[in-house]
Amino acid sequence: MKTQTVRNSSFWLIILAIFFGNFMAILSTTTINVAFPVFMKDFHAEIGTVQWMITGYLLATGVIAPVVGYFGDKWSYKYLYVFALSGFTLFSGLCMMAWNIHSLVTFRILQGVFGGLIIPTTMTMIYQFIEKEKQAFAMSLWSLSSMLAPAFGPTLGGWLTGYFGWESLFMINVPIGIIAIVVALKCLPFQRTAGERKTFDLPGFVTVILSSAFIILAFNKGNAWGWTSWKTLTLLIIGAIALTYFIRRELALTEPLLNLKVFRQNRFTYSLMINCIITVALYSGTFLIPVFLQDIQQSTPLATALVLLPGSIAMAVMSPVVGKLYSKTGPFWLILGGILLLVASTWELSHITLATTHVRLAWLMAVRNVGIALAFMPVTNAGMSSVPKQITGHASSVTNWVRQATGALSIAIFSSLLASRALTHQKELSGGTSAAAGFIKAQGMTLGVRDVFLIATVIGILAIPLTFLLRTGTAKPKAAVLKVASVKQEANS
Repeated sequence: MKTQTVRNSSFWLIILAIFFGNFMAILSTTTINVAFPVFMKDFHAEIGTVQWMITGYLLATGVIAPVVGYFGDKWSYKYLYVFALSGFTLFSGLCMMAWNIHSLVTFRILQGVFGGLIIPTTMTMIYQFIEKEKQAFAMSLWSLSSMLAPAFGPTLGGWLTGYFGWESLFMINVPIGIIAIVVALKCLPFQRTAGERKTFDLPGFVTVILSSAFIILAFNKGNAWGWTSWKTLTLLIIGAIALTYFIRRELALTEPLLNLKVFRQNRFTYSLMINCIITVALYSGTFLIPVFLQDIQQSTPLATALVLLPGSIAMAVMSPVVGKLYSKTGPFWLILGGILLLVASTWELSHITLATTHVRLAWLMAVRNVGIALAFMPVTNAGMSSVPKQITGHASSVTNWVRQATGALSIAIFSSLLASRALTHQKELSGGTSAAAGFIKAQGMTLGVRDVFLIATVIGILAIPLTFLLRTGTAKPKAAVLKVASVKQEANS
């Protein structure tokens, strides 16, 4: 199978094109977090419904990711990227014009479908279009866009919501999307795999959507329906059966929709597991801190944005620094240092009280963001660089499918845990004190937030032994690369 390539773009032009789209897609994940109370007020909606603006978006980005490898090979990653940017921009405009919460959630989910094409496509293009010796540096710039977006998203979202209303959260994507389309058409090289066209695995695509959707929905509604109710158990069972069928099918097919053989690389598997833990930690902060500040401490969206701003700046500064350090130290020490900072700061957040100051919250979130910046790029590049070039599109699809599903699942679980733990604490407090109802509710919510941060701390600790496994997996990929190189030299001679 041959590859048709037209290379007329420099390194920096390719990075510019990739940066625009990836930043926009991930930015849209976090800008609306601080506006939850605004959506609830303007649309008279419950938090469980509004939450689907994040959960539905993440779910959509996750379930669509498996098709990136197929359509990237068929259309070229350049034109797949332009198609995804166009759809994302269109539905951003429609979100801005939504007339009720249900239409907004629907447009938001469809926006997530195209966002789910953008993120793995941009990652894949780094390993397809850029020379291997520059890929680590390129990944540090890609991760800069991936980190800047969630870092500045809450700050930008709070500022836009406070001054221009929630519509501005979607309006900002329109000009950025148009610029990204123009830059992509002008700057990206054309490359497409020539040869026999693959057939689209429709049963695999349907089952991966159903399995992801049913499992996420079960966790999202489990607290309201009851974890042992027939609806929750039915969704979990059907989701598990569909997921098992999908995995078995993809492993058996010669031309799978998603090549799951990438998991044969232990280094890739370990890195993906750590990536998921980092994702859980990231969303625990971006979900819980705005809730704590606005719903409990009654802060404004703008004040919430200011609390999160130092962490955003810290992450922006650290991302390119990590890119420079990576070539000198390798991934292990950066990942380990990042995980330790993440665990320590999350542990401290599990001790917050009603009297916790904004300065202390800003400091702890800044430490968390430094930890995430230290770990995110190294762990992603460590996994992707161990995968052969011809299946990097599938490796990127797997990475983003699992990460986005993890994000959606973590938000659903955190939301359910927060609601249940807050209610439990409120009942305990109301039975043992004569305090006012407002104080009991606020204190119960605070204790619920603390419980969820404690769980996130335990999850973060699990990444530490995995980091050492990642280190032990370093030698095998290098040996494999050397073996392939020697075979090529013998063939050429």
